[in-house]
Amino acid sequence: MANHMNAARHPVKTPSLLGGAMIIAGTTVGAGMFSLPVVGAGMWFGYSLLLMVAIWLCMLLSGLLLLETNLRFEPGASFDTLTRDSLGRFGRIVNGLSIAFVLYILTYAYISGGGSIVNHSLSGMGISLPQSVAGLVFAAVLAAIVMISTKAVDRITTIMLGGMIMTFFLAVGNLLIEVQPSNLFSPDGEARFAPFLWAAIPFGLASFGYHGNVPSLVKYYGKNPSVIIKAICIGTFIALVIYVCWLLAAMGNLPRSQFSDIIAQGGNMGVLVSALSEVMANDWLGKMLTLFANLAVASSFLGVTLGLFDYLADLFGFADDAKGRFKTAAVTFLPPTLLGLLFPDGFLVAIGFAALAATVWTLLVPGVMALKLRKQQPDYPGFRVPGGAGVIYLVISFGILTAACHLLAMAELLPVYR
Repeated sequence: MANHMNAARHPVKTPSLLGGAMIIAGTTVGAGMFSLPVVGAGMWFGYSLLLMVAIWLCMLLSGLLLLETNLRFEPGASFDTLTRDSLGRFGRIVNGLSIAFVLYILTYAYISGGGSIVNHSLSGMGISLPQSVAGLVFAAVLAAIVMISTKAVDRITTIMLGGMIMTFFLAVGNLLIEVQPSNLFSPDGEARFAPFLWAAIPFGLASFGYHGNVPSLVKYYGKNPSVIIKAICIGTFIALVIYVCWLLAAMGNLPRSQFSDIIAQGGNMGVLVSALSEVMANDWLGKMLTLFANLAVASSFLGVTLGLFDYLADLFGFADDAKGRFKTAAVTFLPPTLLGLLFPDGFLVAIGFAALAATVWTLLVPGVMALKLRKQQPDYPGFRVPGGAGVIYLVISFGILTAACHLLAMAELLPVYR
């Protein structure tokens, strides 16, 4: 009786919905957004907008299917546990390899993008570095933070996120005010822009990767699907709004023809930021955009590499002491840094490959797991994504389409805007 009275006087505080939504939005939005205007230049604004909404919907559904599976397990079950128990050893291995590949290739993408934006920043101060050297400096500084501790990453990332919010609204807000409608809407119609849509699909998918956080939300909120569903919906919608504003700002200020020059120069982050800085009202706002780009790629790098660092430490059984963390850091950072030295302008290519592998664990695996568990437990009373099996097949089909589009574009069988 006394315990019940104490519980009444001191109710357990439910984690806030806003916190979960920010976890999803913060994970989703990152340096990959700088690829969107470049790869969307072919189909331009109208089709880019339609594509982002379609991808958002499919990735939202796949996240909810993953939640449906996750809620059949105890809170705290990891992505690895879900695949092992529902898809078996082979499914677990395929899923694990795809996650590891995505983390590695994104680390390389952010080294490439980081080197590009660091170079752009230094050029404003009259300092010139080879792109590969700038990428090496970027990787070395941030790798040191990851190697120190998770707490160091947490504190640095928190500061960066605050800076990102302020600089984004200052820089992009100004660009939105200066949007030229004539840049956005071609007077001769958009029929000739449509063929470029297909090659852009993988890059849109790569911009909505939050699925690794779904098990974390189940652990955070417990088996409370209504709150988690709201957090996923709100968080991904915030990301969609940010992406639409970014596309509007970039395409509304730069004519389509100028993107040909940006692509010819490699399409890296520094090239796009440099082009946008030139059309901004004053140098100070251009510096805010540059600072936002630096913070975005640095925070993305820290988030991705911390996950890869912990994954590899667990995989190889490295100790959490100075010697063990040094070994883990070597395995984590040396391969992508070497790629960054050899291929300094591979940002867009790497994002495309990340999307190819991400289709496995963000679309195919959630769909197949939900389909299998629904057949095994047809009378399960818990949360189910509405729409029946049709929703599952839609998600799986979109995953296959995305992978096919990337492979066809690589084989030069799809039109790619240059």
